[in-house]
Amino acid sequence: MQTAVAISVDGLGFAAWLFLSSVGLTLIYGVMRILNIAHGGFYALGAYSSAWAIGLFVNSGGAVVYSFLLIPLAALLAGAIAGLLVERGILRYMYGRDEVLMVLVTYAIFLILEDATKLIWGTESYVAWQPAFHFGTINVMDIPYTVYKFIIMAVALAVGAALFLVLNKTRVGKLLLVVIEDREISGALGINVTLFFTVTFVVGAILGALGGAISAPEISVLPGIGAEIIVLSFAVIVIGGMGSIGGAMLGALIVGFARALSVHLYPPAELFSIYLVMAAVLAVKPYGLFALAESRKI
Repeated sequence: MQTAVAISVDGLGFAAWLFLSSVGLTLIYGVMRILNIAHGGFYALGAYSSAWAIGLFVNSGGAVVYSFLLIPLAALLAGAIAGLLVERGILRYMYGRDEVLMVLVTYAIFLILEDATKLIWGTESYVAWQPAFHFGTINVMDIPYTVYKFIIMAVALAVGAALFLVLNKTRVGKLLLVVIEDREISGALGINVTLFFTVTFVVGAILGALGGAISAPEISVLPGIGAEIIVLSFAVIVIGGMGSIGGAMLGALIVGFARALSVHLYPPAELFSIYLVMAAVLAVKPYGLFALAESRKI
């Protein structure tokens, strides 16, 4: 019974982190049809910004409770600035190009962002543990968990609900769905497609930075974390269906529980289990669980 509880809590915790880290990637693909490899760079920028700001604030005598405000602030600033520079400075000149070329371009941007983080923060690791332990721990079946883990779960639910409401219950969301369906018709109807692309990319970058910022208190922030998250995020959105917010949530749950099961039952298969699940899903649903097959255009 204790093992089952541990698998459940760890699976939900890992799924919440994965959803926050990958939902921006699937949002950008769903609207712009860009597989944004640079998403890993946004995650790393958010993590470094958050860890640096928290460390500076706490070491300067600031109350730990207020350091929580630095997490969304760091994500907002890092994601908005980097996302706007990348979209306005590079990607807007590439729209309409082959999808493979866009992957190569965003991969090059990812490498640039990786070097930028090293130039700004160096190669030493950053640890900002204070927020994660400020609220203490809670026992679940005699297993201690930090309250911060459950805060991350709550944030993931809030972000998922907010995206659902914006996309399905607001005028902006309905216009965005029109842009997704047909860019040319949207432009003919007077919809500013360029503005929607810019806002979507910046929001996706902020969400990617939020995934890094909120995870910073629980991890050691060091070079290479962006490459790790882009691989895991890709697995999540492929399982759920590329471009689907609901699919990203379901994919995160599947990956989260697959990892938790392997960690508690057979640790050597931790990474293998994720890709085994991805292969099994794609064997049955080649486009992911929530994605529709697209007609091939010649």
